[in-house]
Amino acid sequence: MSNTNRLNQEKSPYLLQHVSNPVDWWPWCEEAFAKAKRENKPIFLSIGYSTCHWCHVMARESFADQQVADLLNQWFISIKVDREERPDIDAIYMRACQALTGSGGWPLTIIMTPEQKPFFAATYIPKSASHGMMGMIELLAQIADKWQNEQQALLAASDDITNFLLKQEKSKPSAMTIEPHEVISLAVHQFKQSFDTTWGGFGRAPKFPAAHNLLFLLQYAEDYHAQDILNIVEHTLISMYRGGIFDHIGGGFARYSTDRKWLIPHFEKMLYDNALLAQAYLAAFRYTKKTIYGEIAKRVLDYILREMTDSAGGFYCSQDADSEGIEGKFYAFSYEEVLSVLGKDQGKVFCDFYGITPEGNFEGANIANLLNNPEYEKISPEIIAMRDHLYAYRLSRAALHKDDKILTSWNALMISTMSQAGDILHDSRYLNTAQAAQQFIEHNLSSPDGRLFIRWRDNQAAHSGLLDDYALYCLALLTLYQSTNDKKYLLRATSLAQIMLERFIDYENGGFYLSADDTKPLIMRPKEIYDGAMPSGNSAAALLLIRLAHCTGDKLWQEAAEQQIAFMLPRISQYPVNHGFALLALLERYGNHSY
Repeated sequence: MSNTNRLNQEKSPYLLQHVSNPVDWWPWCEEAFAKAKRENKPIFLSIGYSTCHWCHVMARESFADQQVADLLNQWFISIKVDREERPDIDAIYMRACQALTGSGGWPLTIIMTPEQKPFFAATYIPKSASHGMMGMIELLAQIADKWQNEQQALLAASDDITNFLLKQEKSKPSAMTIEPHEVISLAVHQFKQSFDTTWGGFGRAPKFPAAHNLLFLLQYAEDYHAQDILNIVEHTLISMYRGGIFDHIGGGFARYSTDRKWLIPHFEKMLYDNALLAQAYLAAFRYTKKTIYGEIAKRVLDYILREMTDSAGGFYCSQDADSEGIEGKFYAFSYEEVLSVLGKDQGKVFCDFYGITPEGNFEGANIANLLNNPEYEKISPEIIAMRDHLYAYRLSRAALHKDDKILTSWNALMISTMSQAGDILHDSRYLNTAQAAQQFIEHNLSSPDGRLFIRWRDNQAAHSGLLDDYALYCLALLTLYQSTNDKKYLLRATSLAQIMLERFIDYENGGFYLSADDTKPLIMRPKEIYDGAMPSGNSAAALLLIRLAHCTGDKLWQEAAEQQIAFMLPRISQYPVNHGFALLALLERYGNHSY
């Protein structure tokens, strides 16, 4: 066998990370499934992304291991998928994992028939059994044996699971009538109940920023003059900033905090988190006029300009949690290291300011933070100069992997943010950046007939755009229209929204499918409603249609908006806090400031 597998023709940084594995990986393609059918082998499907810590761990332990590779190569057809390039595939099999195990995450491990029907699901699996957890070696041997000797039982199980997923997808909520204002009120009540009064945020650790929840609550506070809700948002925004989830040296937010007080992050930085969080800080600055929120937003966006923007105008996906195989190595400093870089006297001042101690707060090292600094708003020019010096040193000290794919939906979120920042911060750099990124999408991620692609990398666009790409990009175009009053953005938004209506809508049951009507079929066409780290396509579509109706006064968009709200309302009413972006859409339509 050659030193590389079939992934060597791919563009995805995640797939290319596995190109030298001894596993005979295939990308998701018809040839792989045809081979599985011909040879009567099950499919081993592994889904992840290039900056995922546990994906790295599983790759080192299992996929780089010859013993695991021998089992996979003998008994399975192995397929690798980048979840960021193929959210449609990920959405289906994540549902299978949640149905079978009660939880989900990445790396996602699915074993399925050659007809793509799953019968086993898990997330991270160690190479060998430990702590009561089955290991990869044992699992593969067991399933290979069952496939040889009890194949009909596995096929029956795969049919049952697939039928369950299809039935779940088609199930309709109860026909009870619920008013939008009731859903909004219930959401506010639920957020109040789960609010952490000490450290801000909602629920227990691990804590995710969930910026669209904060955007909803901030808009609610503004619409209804609700000081108690404004206090919740402000306490959360300040607590997140003071903790280690914010990169005080280089700017930008990490994906989530592993602890309640936002100190120890899971270090990877995602474009969409920083886009939505910057929007939240910008909105807080616009509403409260408090300088600190504008300054935090600037530090996030300047980080994006400096480290996450392609020379051609698009925005990169993410930066890794790991450096040289060690989580957080790029970000953490020892006390002595800071003193050696900044000098003893200046170093001590800096360490005192940012909570850096000889004992450390993270595995003997330190994550800079302002949790115990009551003077956190008073950052002097001297501290800024020291911070910049330490930042330059950090860049030279360790390498940090960057996923340089450019995704339409994620770029759309950042275009909206940069456009808003240009208005709110009165800084033309941000609006210029938004316009350059929009031009990048037009030139590189749009087909001659105006349709969108999901991903661009290394001079290649790939994969037909999904609902999220259309809805979020149209929202970005409307934001640019609002910022510039240039009608070309409105015209492009209405043109793409028309395509969205034609190709994604479910005329029979309402709502929008994730994939278009002419894409290669998978085992189902899911409709994404839940707002996770990213807003769902159906939530974004609701907000888009409401804004289009407002911008154009066109009856087509007004009726489409009402139909989408009617579809969403009963589906989010039971536990609306899981639908922050949909709540934002409801508030825009029915709140005190509504259109």
